[in-house]
Amino acid sequence: MRCRSCKSIVKDIFIDLGKAPPSNSYLSKSELNKFEKWFPLRVLVCKNCFLVQTEDFIGADDIFSDNYAYFSSYSSSWLKHSKEYVDNVVERFKLSKNSIFAEIASNDGYLLQYVKELNINCYGVEPTKSTANIAKSKGIDIIEDFFTVRKARELVNEGRKADLIAANNVLAHVPDINNFVKAFDILLKPDGVATFEFPHIYNLVKLNQFDTIYHEHYSYLSLLTVNFIFEKNGLKIFDVEKILTHGGSLRIFAKKKSSIKNPLKNSVLKLFEEEKKVGLNTLKYYENFKHKVNKIKLDALLFLIKAKLSGKKIAAYGAAAKGNTFLNFIGAKPDLISYVVDKNPAKYGKYMPGSCIPIYEIEHLLENKPDYIMILPWNLSDEILSQETNLLKQGVKCFTAIPKLKILN
Repeated sequence: MRCRSCKSIVKDIFIDLGKAPPSNSYLSKSELNKFEKWFPLRVLVCKNCFLVQTEDFIGADDIFSDNYAYFSSYSSSWLKHSKEYVDNVVERFKLSKNSIFAEIASNDGYLLQYVKELNINCYGVEPTKSTANIAKSKGIDIIEDFFTVRKARELVNEGRKADLIAANNVLAHVPDINNFVKAFDILLKPDGVATFEFPHIYNLVKLNQFDTIYHEHYSYLSLLTVNFIFEKNGLKIFDVEKILTHGGSLRIFAKKKSSIKNPLKNSVLKLFEEEKKVGLNTLKYYENFKHKVNKIKLDALLFLIKAKLSGKKIAAYGAAAKGNTFLNFIGAKPDLISYVVDKNPAKYGKYMPGSCIPIYEIEHLLENKPDYIMILPWNLSDEILSQETNLLKQGVKCFTAIPKLKILN
């Protein structure tokens, strides 16, 4: 295939996770006996620009459909993170009632609600009807569409050029990353700022976070690679921060290349050197990942099988996309994990794609108490443990499988 960044021929394999259905395609009961589409989940690395990327088998329209089931507002820690971000950028870039704040992939209004509270003009661009409707119910202005060069030009013609554009955990989700980035250059005011948050490929490799790989994540990003993409599409990175979300992410700050405001900070140069030092710009860095992933698979299966053979009941917490990647890769079914619980009512009564494990509300843990709970969104382990103290007092053990198998209490 051609690299979606530099168009070089790409054939070096980073990881092959076999086949899986789209990770957010939850099943209704009536769909259990119907044909379920599975696609190869294979990730390659470009030897020219070192963009780590999925091999193309499924389009964005098939993934981000009207019934898309990921809603950002069900994590209290993510809401806290979002409010702190809004407060930070409003103060840092002196945003006011006369400013325009846009968010790309605004989901259910989890972030823009805090901008609206400050009486700052804001709007979101969101392609999925299910999440857009929730945001609209909060009184947030939402444009239901994918963000592209075409859409950016439409917004400019409508007088919607932005002082600040936020794009949290969306840069990895776009198949045409060059078109997407160029759209920011078009929509920004001359001295506007765009911020992007995305999981850092360094942490994915170091901490064995292979479950963050799924079809809707087209790209896995380093600062070096993102800088390469931005430079050729009209943007210049001037600052970067390491943040803890999603197992270790980067927040980058970018401007139009023509802007003389916001000079380059040392943080960018420092991280460039750190990435080069560990080898993120070499193929060798990505070669041994598959061996570590296979060990995690075997350790998890061994634990689950031993627990079942000893008569223990196992449930899972969090019907997250990363959980679906994990469960399908190790081959877990309801015979190993009885059920999954989640906070999102849109998932109740449905089944995990591929594994067909049923999904219930959180209270089901009390009604059908397990001996073990596998926390699938391991990045939210602390939040989940703090919310389930009653179960822990009753002797229920919680564990995660990534970066390695670990009993948490």
